[in-house]
Amino acid sequence: MDSFSTVIRTASHEQHVAAETSTFMSDLLGGRLGVDAYTRYTEQLWFVYEALEAGAERLASDPLAGPFIRPELFRLASLERDLAHLRGAGWRTGLSALPATEAYAARVRECAERWPGGYVAHHYTRYLGDLSGGQIIRDKAERTWGFERKGDGVRFYVFEGIGNPAAFKRGYRRLLDGVHADDLEKQRIVSECKRAFGLNTAVFRALGEEFPLSA
Repeated sequence: MDSFSTVIRTASHEQHVAAETSTFMSDLLGGRLGVDAYTRYTEQLWFVYEALEAGAERLASDPLAGPFIRPELFRLASLERDLAHLRGAGWRTGLSALPATEAYAARVRECAERWPGGYVAHHYTRYLGDLSGGQIIRDKAERTWGFERKGDGVRFYVFEGIGNPAAFKRGYRRLLDGVHADDLEKQRIVSECKRAFGLNTAVFRALGEEFPLSA
């Protein structure tokens, strides 16, 4: 029988591919969009991670979600440094969430407050994605817009507290495999992973509408 981490990865594969191959992400990584599109994307991330990390402390003692709360993963401070670099010291004024981002952040917050298993689903889809595909985005951003390597503008993608990302991901998957949940709850967590990817893809779609490439 497949391990739970394998079940999650396999079940959400289709949604994962849809998110990664969205038009907006393809255009952004292809260097066809300007730094303003990258900045707007970074802004949207701030709302999602604010929801994820605001609820983290309260969940640290939860038997299901607690083991996943690892401070070395936290991204909010790095995002804020990036936004200060991209938008200047007054970056908070004028910061706005797209409706799709509001829906995503609201769902994360709801899980953080009411359903630890759902929170783990969002935690997994975000942080493991950042440790994996996020590194491709960092590399492209550095080359396309001239950010200093692993410096301001791309700090979101730099996990200074994780010396060996591959080993960390293996450890994370072991945590998933040992999660304190029955089969029904595991099925619900898998469904929430799919939902998380869908919410993420909706943000990409909205960003694609805001930054269409001229035909």
